[in-house]
Amino acid sequence: MEWFFWVIIAIVGVAILIAGIVVAVDRRRQLEHEERPELEPREPGGEVVVPPVTPEPAEPTYAEAVPPAGAPDVAAPPAAVIERPESATSRWARLRRRLAGSNNALARALADLLSVDRLDEETWDDFETTLITSDLGVGPTTELTGALRRRFAVDGVADPAEARRILHEELLALVDPHLDRSLNLTPSADGLPAVVLVVGVNGTGKTTTVGKLARVLVAEGRSVLLGAADTFRAAATEQLATWGERVGVHTVRGPEAGDPASVAFDAVAQGAAEGVDVVIVDTAGRLHTKTGLMDELGKVKRVIEKKAAVSEVLLVLDATTGQNGMTQARIFSEVVDVTGIVLTKLDGSAKGGIVIQVQRELGVPVKLVGLGEGPDDLAPFDPEGFVAGILGE
Repeated sequence: MEWFFWVIIAIVGVAILIAGIVVAVDRRRQLEHEERPELEPREPGGEVVVPPVTPEPAEPTYAEAVPPAGAPDVAAPPAAVIERPESATSRWARLRRRLAGSNNALARALADLLSVDRLDEETWDDFETTLITSDLGVGPTTELTGALRRRFAVDGVADPAEARRILHEELLALVDPHLDRSLNLTPSADGLPAVVLVVGVNGTGKTTTVGKLARVLVAEGRSVLLGAADTFRAAATEQLATWGERVGVHTVRGPEAGDPASVAFDAVAQGAAEGVDVVIVDTAGRLHTKTGLMDELGKVKRVIEKKAAVSEVLLVLDATTGQNGMTQARIFSEVVDVTGIVLTKLDGSAKGGIVIQVQRELGVPVKLVGLGEGPDDLAPFDPEGFVAGILGE
């Protein structure tokens, strides 16, 4: 019976082989039919009807994103919708409301002075101490206290509205509304763009300020180009490019750890070639105590001036740093001739008095202030609005 078992095995094997061949042939016929679905119909003349081929849509291109040969690397805006920045007027109105609602030391000192029934020596001493701790500085504190004591002694403080008016006038005089706080952004007569050099130490919000400033200028209808000269931090370059993309502004950048002065020069040259109104150059957040790095910052400014004059040098200061911020301001001013101050983080945690002190120390005005983390939380500084906000008016 053993031969019968092997016969059965052979029959089963042949059956499996035949079934496999049948399946393979059927599959091949299906594939041939799928590959030639449109070759079946024929015209009466017997010619095969070939359907028209629809070309695939071409990928969108950006002519402006293709720089000429030898041009610096330029980050072009993506196809995303361009944001429309908030107007400068609207920004300051909102920032003023936020300032009025803050709880900074200067605002508290002024509010306390208006709330007392009788102004004795102890009250004035407490007032002076609070002003000094608000980073107003000894000189401005003495000046403000002396002026208020003289005027209150004559006019009295029986009328709260009159007392508030006097306080408003004296504080506004300290802020100095007569300083020119406008940004010099007029392109030169030979068509070169205005150049804004932004400097400051790490942590002050310098790169963010550059991006926000670009938004302010775009909202005013100016064409802008950004230069990422902080080549020591790759994140800073990417961050700046992202800010620019959101409002349709290009960013010129160089290799990581490359020469910052070279990138700054390329940015200005590219801006001149494109005919933009303003080139804003971000620099490394170098520590003011590093002499070598400060010398390099001076080099960046000198190299830029081989192509175009630097219209503005804006020093970004953290309003919460107090006296340390004043030290930074003095040293930066010696190296690059600061023309204006940008105070960031002037919110509820800031002391407020640094606005007056930094202007007195450097002899240059506060031109821009920031009161938040939002993209449009930067606005031109308005002395009247600042004082009104501090007094809660």
